Amino acid sequence: MNQIDQREQLVQGYRELSAAQLGTGSSGNLSVRADEGMLITPTGIAPQALEPGQAVAMSLGGDVAVGQLRPSSEWQMHAAIYTARPDVHAVVHCHSRYATILACAHRTIPALHYMIAITGVDEIPLAPYATFGTPALAEAVVAGLGEGGACLLANHGQLAAATDLAHALRIAREVEELAAMYWGCLAIGGGNILTDSAMDEVRAAFATYGQQAAQDVPDNT
Repeated sequence: MNQIDQREQLVQGYRELSAAQLGTGSSGNLSVRADEGMLITPTGIAPQALEPGQAVAMSLGGDVAVGQLRPSSEWQMHAAIYTARPDVHAVVHCHSRYATILACAHRTIPALHYMIAITGVDEIPLAPYATFGTPALAEAVVAGLGEGGACLLANHGQLAAATDLAHALRIAREVEELAAMYWGCLAIGGGNILTDSAMDEVRAAFATYGQQAAQDVPDNT
């Protein structure tokens, strides 16, 4: 995919994030891996105001060409993930309501629903708190994310990482849905968590479900 297409993809993805009510105003940020580093949403631009030419092209070391807008304050977090995870080509970070509630309560999300399989883990982990936009947060998120596709950021929000932006957005939406389910279960006394063997069966079933490739998972069943 050329950079023009990637820029348009970022704009569309940012607007989808807003339309799905996974954040407010200009909160949240998206990026895609690019030939010389990454393309990332700029700081302080609301989704509906963002234009493709405003996406910021930068190196993973933080170099930004003259004449561009300032990148998201969380660029170090995105860059650290791309550096640590060669399999990741898109990152979505947002402050969706229920995921952020759990993150503020320092709770992970267990396998209370089988769709957690979309994240690649049986429990969505929690990265410890660090100030936004700092190397400390970038380090904490890389460690918290591990080899999975999602994590919560303590007292902050959630993050999804995937092979492409469409998949990362799907994960972010599903994390919010799972968070809402878990929040509701906690409100009425808790939920029953699926066993490891049950989750193994889910992954096996997803591998042959519908028309998707074997490594993908469905939006729902």
